[in-house]
Amino acid sequence: MSLSTLTHIAATVLAGVLVWFYQDARLGLDLADERLKTSEFRHQATIERAAANARVAKASADVAANYQEVLNDAIAKQAALQADATRARRESYSLRKQLTDAEQRLADASAATLIEYASTTNQLLGECSSEYTALAEKADGHAADAATCRAAWPVFTIEGVKTWQSPATK
Repeated sequence: MSLSTLTHIAATVLAGVLVWFYQDARLGLDLADERLKTSEFRHQATIERAAANARVAKASADVAANYQEVLNDAIAKQAALQADATRARRESYSLRKQLTDAEQRLADASAATLIEYASTTNQLLGECSSEYTALAEKADGHAADAATCRAAWPVFTIEGVKTWQSPATK
């Protein structure tokens, strides 16, 4: 073999090795770029997930605080209603006792006293009737308001799945 042939073979092998290292370096660079892009994508997804979790946690805390406030108000109102009911029962018992005493006194009463008693009773029944009518009007208004609230209660959906609504409309 001649020196020129050996030089050509060595140059060819050297060129092949250099091309091999160049391609390897280029492939490593491309791979490093893809890894960087993947890392940046994962980092961005982590940031977005953390932001979404923070929004969900805030919404959850707001709902819990609102629920607790409404629950506390309901408990206080229930206690007031219980106290009112207890007072009404005591007054009702007192009125029954007074009516029983009045019945016993009416047995011995004069005609004028009986007429006055009947007149007072009629007046009292008229006032009670007016109060019951006013109470019925308020109750009807309240029932209409409650129906409106139930009909307008928000229904939250996530991708078409119903997730929360008023217990009254379930």
